[in-house]
Amino acid sequence: QVQLVESGGGLVQAGGSLRLSCAASGSIFRLDVMGWYRQAPGRQRDLVATITRGGTTNYADSVKGRFTISRDNAKNTVYLQMNSLKPEDTATYYCNVNQWGTDYWGQGTQVTVSS
Repeated sequence: QVQLVESGGGLVQAGGSLRLSCAASGSIFRLDVMGWYRQAPGRQRDLVATITRGGTTNYADSVKGRFTISRDNAKNTVYLQMNSLKPEDTATYYCNVNQWGTDYWGQGTQVTVSS
């Protein structure tokens, strides 16, 4: 099993920044794709950004140019730098990692952007 611990969420004003972190531990052999998803109340969980082990990134159109995903393979950690935050970015953000075809999820961290 792989355990994920997220941190860095909080309350911020529109235009502000936050940095999320997600550290993986447990039975780690080779983490493949790591990513962030978010879910607002009453809505489905949506992709925010992913990054492969080699560093190839993919972003939702709504966050391109504002969010940056990165990872530290030595620390088994993925980050999400969020700039120019908007009220519509308010959601619970979930870390996701894939290892050998199995997906693991964090418990979620709340991000609230006030207008």
